[in-house]
Amino acid sequence: MLFADLSGFTEYSERNDPEDVRSMVDRCMRTMGEVVEQFGGSVDKVIGDALMAVFGAPVAHEDDAARAVRTGLEIQRRASERAEDFRGLCVRVGVNTGEMLFASVGPEGRRELTVMGDAVNMAARLQAAAPAEGVLVGEETHAATANDIVYQAVPPFKAKGKSAQCQPWLARSATAAPAERPVSSAPFVGRDAEMDILMSAWRRTAAELAPRLVTLVGPPGIGKTRLAREFADRLEADGGRTLRGRSLPYGERAAYDAFSQVLKEASGIFATDPGPAAGEKLALRLQALLPGEDTAGMATHLSILARLTEETVEDREVLFASALRFLEAIARERPTLLVLEDLHWADQALLELVGSFAVRLADAPILVLALARGEFLDLQPGWARLPTNLTVQLDALGEVHAHDLARRLLPPDANAASTIARVEQTAGGNPLWIEELAAWLAEGGVFEPTALPTSVKTMIAARLDRLPELERQVLLSAAVIGDAFWQGSLEALGAPEPLAELLAALERRDMIRRLPWSRIEGDRELSFKHALVREVAYSTLPIAARRERHRAVACFIEQQAGDRTAYATALAHHWRHAGDGEKAADYLLTAADQAGRGWAQHEAVDLCNQALKLIPDGDEGRRRRLRLRRGVALQALMHAEYDVTLGGDQSKSSGERSPPIS
Repeated sequence: MLFADLSGFTEYSERNDPEDVRSMVDRCMRTMGEVVEQFGGSVDKVIGDALMAVFGAPVAHEDDAARAVRTGLEIQRRASERAEDFRGLCVRVGVNTGEMLFASVGPEGRRELTVMGDAVNMAARLQAAAPAEGVLVGEETHAATANDIVYQAVPPFKAKGKSAQCQPWLARSATAAPAERPVSSAPFVGRDAEMDILMSAWRRTAAELAPRLVTLVGPPGIGKTRLAREFADRLEADGGRTLRGRSLPYGERAAYDAFSQVLKEASGIFATDPGPAAGEKLALRLQALLPGEDTAGMATHLSILARLTEETVEDREVLFASALRFLEAIARERPTLLVLEDLHWADQALLELVGSFAVRLADAPILVLALARGEFLDLQPGWARLPTNLTVQLDALGEVHAHDLARRLLPPDANAASTIARVEQTAGGNPLWIEELAAWLAEGGVFEPTALPTSVKTMIAARLDRLPELERQVLLSAAVIGDAFWQGSLEALGAPEPLAELLAALERRDMIRRLPWSRIEGDRELSFKHALVREVAYSTLPIAARRERHRAVACFIEQQAGDRTAYATALAHHWRHAGDGEKAADYLLTAADQAGRGWAQHEAVDLCNQALKLIPDGDEGRRRRLRLRRGVALQALMHAEYDVTLGGDQSKSSGERSPPIS
């Protein structure tokens, strides 16, 4: 959430004509709105001299916090650059991260989409506390963007309506170029097979001077960057060189941007170098690479690709030819690995340039390693057919390796075994999720959908929002049913058609999987591939929508179950979340009876306690029966514990055992 406000607006309004004031505000808000949209946000509303923008709704991205802070910094730059438009007024910006409700509000006929929640209020408080020309952010925003933004700590303050003090941070600057993705320091496990494939491709490239394109594909957090870094470390230890470029999804995304980064790194050009100095460095580098050749034309062509000059050429092919010649010369100087990250965000011009590498690079030890998400191959169906391309799919860690990683990352404690198992199950083999969950649990986190690590939630929410709308609706409905669900239950929820095709598409995306057998005869049973996906999808639904769907699921189970008592706990869960406490309490009592018959008295007591919370105070008859049932369970529990305590002492007679409990 971002709030931007014109500081000194009241005094300005007092001194100037209302029409001039309106004209000035229009110019300022238009400028700020352009910046918001440039970074992928949405202007929620403009109220007088204040602009309110949201990042992450209606569509989420993994880096919405960074987008919002970069927006604030760019707004300040534009305000300084266009001081005449802003009439000398300063801008104060506040940014905050948290869960908010994105919904339609207002009277009938005039309802508008907006965001609400405590995180919104806190963003407004941060804006009010920000210094003139400053961008003040909350703690969660700071934690999510520390790798992209330079901050200065400022004294904490007491925000209106808050019981505790807020620790804000003042944003100073953003990385000028795409920051290198932080690489985890967690143990590197479970990637021997993929590493062998990469090393084999490299050995062939180096031995045969046969350039190769390898495309490493996998979902966010699966370890593409980490594998690429480990691979690069091995090559560099053996005398190779690595050059890197990365595409960004927002901002002033220029054509060939990732290749421009590669070109500048290879030529020793810094972001702070003025144009003429950068051009001179490039020219000298080319002369060293290709001695005795006239490289002036190539320098011009590469300068155009790197945006170091305003010259143009009539034929794009000469630009591509110079780029190819440059890479071949670099590789002949020293075997080279060219890593291009986040190719799913690349501009089309860059994709065509890289495609030309796959077709035309020759007689040089160079391997191009492209990292992308699975949807990249859907958007670029011809990519996999490029000559020399080898596509490597990076899947989730296997059970053994996931367990090993979780065990190494979690601190030892009394519940280590159960905690490791829960992390394994929740993360579904995604290394980043395992790492984030382990760090979060070490800091006192608990497994609740509303309290998951922000970094994990934003990644998953972004992935859900990229789904086609019908597939997304199916997944949201499935999340209400539970970790496992049936096609028939989705039909009962009114899932869109063609349902079978939508489920197959979600399977292909590795979001769900079909189970080998079904507990409902004649129906397909499926489950979520990752428990975290289900939890985030569930938390995305508004409470009213959840209630409707929980009711439909409860009715479906009642109709399909041969014996409702066998599903009493599940029915209690769905009726409780559907808002029908009485039905939920009845099923909880049934489940308590089942637990008691199996001598699971702890569970019986807990189920009775849950049911008591759902019975209103005025219904004394039902409350009395529940307390009596709980008392029976408690008596049996105490009896059992006493017997266990004395059961091994053969010197005692049966008459010395537990007396009756009244």
